[in-house]
Amino acid sequence: MAPLPVGIRFIISFSRDQWYRAFIFMLTFLLYASFHLSRKPISIVKGELHKQCTAGDEPEARFSGPSSSTRHGPTHWLLNNETDCGWAPFDKNNYQQLLGALDYAFLCAYAIGMYLSGIIGERLPIRYYLTFGMLASGAFTALFGLGYFYNIHSLGFYVVTQIINGLVQTTGWPSVVTCLSNWFGKGRRGLIMGIWNSHTSVGNILGSLIAGYWVSTCWGLSFIVPGAIVAAMGIVCFLFLIEHPKDIKCSSTLPTHPRVSENGINRFRLQKQTTHSEKNGPLDPELQCLLLSDGKSPLHPSHIVVLPGDGSMAAISFTGALRIPGVIEFSLCLLFAKLVSYTFLFWLPLYITNVDHLDAKKAGELSTLFDVGGIFGGILAGVISDRLEKRASTCGLMLLLAAPTLYVFSSVSKMGLEATIAMLLLSGALVSGPYALITTAVSADLGTHKSLKGNSHALSTVTAIIDGTGSVGAALGPLLAGLISPSGWSNVFYMLMFADACALLFLIRLIHKELSCPGPAAGIQAPLKEH
Repeated sequence: MAPLPVGIRFIISFSRDQWYRAFIFMLTFLLYASFHLSRKPISIVKGELHKQCTAGDEPEARFSGPSSSTRHGPTHWLLNNETDCGWAPFDKNNYQQLLGALDYAFLCAYAIGMYLSGIIGERLPIRYYLTFGMLASGAFTALFGLGYFYNIHSLGFYVVTQIINGLVQTTGWPSVVTCLSNWFGKGRRGLIMGIWNSHTSVGNILGSLIAGYWVSTCWGLSFIVPGAIVAAMGIVCFLFLIEHPKDIKCSSTLPTHPRVSENGINRFRLQKQTTHSEKNGPLDPELQCLLLSDGKSPLHPSHIVVLPGDGSMAAISFTGALRIPGVIEFSLCLLFAKLVSYTFLFWLPLYITNVDHLDAKKAGELSTLFDVGGIFGGILAGVISDRLEKRASTCGLMLLLAAPTLYVFSSVSKMGLEATIAMLLLSGALVSGPYALITTAVSADLGTHKSLKGNSHALSTVTAIIDGTGSVGAALGPLLAGLISPSGWSNVFYMLMFADACALLFLIRLIHKELSCPGPAAGIQAPLKEH
């Protein structure tokens, strides 16, 4: 018998379950990367919506618009005291406040909608919910770009488009995190989700490159093309997404942890019933360490969310999710961490344009280096937290290093392009690391916390609470940057450093418990292991 080809031997070396897990990993990666791809164009187009220019000396009316030698599209007339400083109404001196209002409209709607999205998502099939969100997001992203072709200069049009887009995009994060957590166990969650969370940076990079390709010639396409991509991925989601391994009779846990109950519930084995004596008996040592309030005595039993262990599908309440140990602390930490991250996301290209005097396209391309650093930062945070089994301490260390790094960035970025490149990579790693870890591995850990006693529907709500609170900071960051930047970019960086310090402050209690409590991850549920 002839030996099998190398490629075939490689294929059959993996089990059916492993191939399905790899497929879901890549599919959810691409689905959420497309969401971020559609968020990036606004930051790239800012430099085109408002240009640095001076008023003309001629009093008569002059013709202008996206025609000339560099642009093609609808035309408009500029009268005697008007200037060709971009796209009205963003061509005035208050352009930074107006652009900040666009960011705030999207992110504030996203933050409010996120709290509702997790609750709604628990009660609907993930595939349908996510498909609707992606199709709607694609439509409203493209609608923003249509303002270029239909010569729309109403601020209200662009603000309303951003608000609706922010609301429908909340369908994405709880859905993909829940789906991925259904398929993967907890043993290497930090590494797996650290790699997976690079979709954020990959989406930002692709969005920057796609938007930058058309920004100087036809900025409307900078929105329409990403919108079409998101909508197309929504169709792919509808055709191929598998919500849970049980749907195709795959194992619900990774082979290396056969006893671990995925997503907090054993779907294929009988779960041990809790007897009256066990309810009144001492807590599990690990859980008791998690719930210490003063280092000596555990919290009151009412602070423990006890749910049926017989596979009940009842969704957890909002207040019940808040009572899970660590949810409030990590939510508030993410508020400030995401404030920093999204300020870079929405304002970095314009900052590079002003400081390094590059055009919008080159500034957009250079800003992708921040996301390249973010890829390595997210993976590094996952690896370290898995090795040390201390999520809060890992986040705290990176936040501690991020603040002085931002100060150095604000100083050396004015020295030249080489210094800017180096600091973009380093700042991207330190800023994105904690943000990536909290929104993925930490959210999944808390959503399957042992105190839930087997409620598989808690994960979506917990993820939405954490990311929704973080999105409040994401809304405030770009808004504050728009208000502060006229007084100098240095003040923006001081605001970002203060936010990093606040994020670290909210983790102090959990870090203390991790360092004082024996065993893994005292602040949150540690990866479960066989006994």
